[in-house]
Parts: sequence; structure tokens; C-alpha cells
Amino acid sequence: MFEHFFQCPYCWEEISMLLDSSISNQIYVEDCEVCCNPIEINPQFQENELTAFEARDIEQ
Repeated sequence: MFEHFFQCPYCWEEISMLLDSSISNQIYVEDCEVCCNPIEINPQFQENELTAFEARDIEQ
């Protein structure tokens, strides 16, 4: 597991999430631990190194 810090696209607070580095490309939704809004998470790993990360708001 890999801990990554980033800003929530809703409340702009810095939050952290544990990412599974054994899956090279993944997209999933997780709620912000501060404001509880859903965030689309898209981490990409190569050889257990984080190569790209995107956290987007889900327009509702």
C-alpha cells in the first residue's frame, strides 16, 4: 500500500489515501474524509512507483 496526499477537489483540504500499488491502472470513487463528497480517484503505477494521479470531483 502507498499513502498519497492531495487536495480535495471540493473543499481544498489536504487529505491522504492508501493506494494499492499492485494494480497498475485503476479508477474508483472514494469519499473525502473532511467534506464527505465523492472523489473519482485515478492512480497509475509502474513497477510499484506512482507515475500519475488524478482526483476529480464527480459532477452531480
